[in-house]
Amino acid sequence: MRSANSEPVMPTALKILIAGGFGVGKTTMVGSVSEVAPLQTEEHMTEASLGIDDLAGVEGKASTTVAMDFGRITIGPELVLYLFGTPGQDRFWFMWDDLATGALGAVVLADTRRLATSFASIDFFEEREIPFAVAVNCFYGRCGSSAEQVRAALDLDAATPVLLCDVRDRDSSKDVLLKVLGAARARAAARLGRASGRDQSVDSPSR
Repeated sequence: MRSANSEPVMPTALKILIAGGFGVGKTTMVGSVSEVAPLQTEEHMTEASLGIDDLAGVEGKASTTVAMDFGRITIGPELVLYLFGTPGQDRFWFMWDDLATGALGAVVLADTRRLATSFASIDFFEEREIPFAVAVNCFYGRCGSSAEQVRAALDLDAATPVLLCDVRDRDSSKDVLLKVLGAARARAAARLGRASGRDQSVDSPSR
């Protein structure tokens, strides 16, 4: 990749997490949007998971992510996103802190049939001040609620993007990632504004 003056340009690489409850479509999203063959750690579910993994609402699910999913998408000549899909089961939560290290932002995928499974992810990112967007996965092209209804149900503030999507569709998944970038940019601008305000307050002569 070269700039206008023919000097090679190294694109900025940013890390984005794809999170959410069990079976909401994280692996599908990474696979649909990645421009390289995604790394997946899917394993078949066995009887050993009975009574441990909550299959309510996803009784037909036959496989699960046991470590992470990984993909990559180029947003522009100077920007590349590395996508890390988190495991959804409670027993793999110990991995989340490591996966979140260095993350610019996150997607919280939600299923309107099981919205309660989104709260753990939302709490995780809010506690660590990682900007995120909530994307409602419209399974089979149908969504049972509007974006604003989901915002109210999850008690999200107005600054958190909430949108409907179809994770099987590349363009729809890309739109979600752009919303995350926008949220991260807004968070950074707000922090810069606060820091500038503090500096001006310190520099102002006392009366």
